[in-house]
Amino acid sequence: MHSESQKAMGWEGLTAQIRAFCAYLVQERGLSQNTVQAYRRDLEHFRRWVTERGLADWHTLPLSRWSEYLRYLRDARLASPSIARNLVAVKMFFRFLHLEGKVAQRTVELISSPRLWQRIPFVLSPEAVEKLLAAPQPSDRMFFRDRAILEMLYATGARASEVARLRLEDVYLEHAFCRCLGKGNKQRIVPLGRAALAALQDYLEQQRPALCRTRPDSPWLFLSRSGKPLSREMIWIIVKKYARRAAITGKISPHTLRHSFATHLLEGGADLRSVQEMLGHANLRTTQIYTHVDRQRLRAIHQKFHPRG
Repeated sequence: MHSESQKAMGWEGLTAQIRAFCAYLVQERGLSQNTVQAYRRDLEHFRRWVTERGLADWHTLPLSRWSEYLRYLRDARLASPSIARNLVAVKMFFRFLHLEGKVAQRTVELISSPRLWQRIPFVLSPEAVEKLLAAPQPSDRMFFRDRAILEMLYATGARASEVARLRLEDVYLEHAFCRCLGKGNKQRIVPLGRAALAALQDYLEQQRPALCRTRPDSPWLFLSRSGKPLSREMIWIIVKKYARRAAITGKISPHTLRHSFATHLLEGGADLRSVQEMLGHANLRTTQIYTHVDRQRLRAIHQKFHPRG
């Protein structure tokens, strides 16, 4: 290998290769910025490990080295699902390098992910959801906006980033549905219930006109006090604020409402395929985790009320 090629594929060139991979994910694969950022974060673990050990041969590592890398991730106290996700990111990265003709062999493909025991997502009861949705009060400065955001999260099961990216043109109040832009820029249609429609109508009439006074042509549905589009991080802050007010314990986030949305639909008799479509899951197996949640609930009820439970 020539010296220039050695430099490009040595540990000093790894950062440039990761940068090229992330550009490929955006330009060729059409992945969202959030997804690409997640890949970049996971590959940062790999880059740090390679740099700390001075592994100039990182692109031709033997199987034993990959086992060391897994131990490194475990020593960093990453949970099994996080280790599995990191391994997927590295495998995707090496597939890209193989596609570009930069590597000839990919021993990382021989490493299997740590067994992914099913993590049961934290789900709120319907009663807890009602308390959370009722937490915003008319005395709150952003009452109409915040109530509409909470209602939208639970009504659609949308991710925080998807709610943040909603435009006015994505919401069809007269037809009771909204259009979400999910991972990989895939669009999906999700129905809106009566409570969400009423909260949105109030927000659009009572508060949004004042928020967009300095930016009257803003296309975004949810705005900050300065009229800028609301960020995903701000939606997290809003959810946590009202969860504290409603005295709901546990790690509450916008995703908690997404988990609760899916679980409550299945408990109510919705079929798995419909829930998959509303969540925007590409794979049905991803949606099936919510059937485990339902079985957990049924088992708890059986043990509590059955004479021989």
